[in-house]
Amino acid sequence: MTIKEAQQTVDQWIKTYGVRYFSELTNMACLTEEVGELARIIARKYGDQSFKSGENEDLSEEMADVLWVLICLANQTGIDLTSALLQSIDKKTRRDSKRHIENAKLKH
Repeated sequence: MTIKEAQQTVDQWIKTYGVRYFSELTNMACLTEEVGELARIIARKYGDQSFKSGENEDLSEEMADVLWVLICLANQTGIDLTSALLQSIDKKTRRDSKRHIENAKLKH
């Protein structure tokens, strides 16, 4: 599935099952909540914390939830995520083409 197809699929799902998009502010709060859930799993899986009994350990589920809400925000604000991502890659390439390669902290 391409990013464009993902945006179209989410839009169709919202129109079919979701009644309408939540407000942009509500979706921003939902995105923050989903990122927090992702952070909790990463903290327990890769950090020093341990999972509580019965706690969700599915990293892919939480990443998909973050992506879902991000796509909702993009759709309702008219952002083409494919174009935006390509522009971001270009910006980072121009800005950081030597920065990381020359970073002594990254050389082992």
